[in-house]
Amino acid sequence: MKKLMPPFYFVILLIFSIALHFIFPIKKIIFPPYTYLGWILIIFGAILNLWVDRIFKKKKTTIKPNEIPNKLIKTGPFKIFSHPVYVGMALILLGVAILHGTIITFIPLLIFIIIIRAKFIPLEEGNLKKKFGKEYIEYKKREFFNSN
Repeated sequence: MKKLMPPFYFVILLIFSIALHFIFPIKKIIFPPYTYLGWILIIFGAILNLWVDRIFKKKKTTIKPNEIPNKLIKTGPFKIFSHPVYVGMALILLGVAILHGTIITFIPLLIFIIIIRAKFIPLEEGNLKKKFGKEYIEYKKREFFNSN
């Protein structure tokens, strides 16, 4: 059986967020023109993910959290976040929730964060510690948004 990766959860929760808005549009809390700020977050999240994907391809290392990377990337968005792909996905989910403006559309974002923090970040960080040891630990100390 193939292991489910973060993009699967992201797409399912994105669809779920949109569906929830139309099926159960519970309590609108954000109204135009503020809802349009969602587009900025969606675009920024997409650009961030494309940028990170390009970096991984350029460095010829894995983006999959269950595989051991051969390079520790500390440039570009990795100067700010140790997990910029997840940040990009979360920004897209947040953008969709703001665009719709209903409370219920924020639930998939929270589910996504819980899944990523519980299932994938510990796995990735364990692999990075095994492969890069002290270099990774030092990198985590300098990270702007330290997840520890």
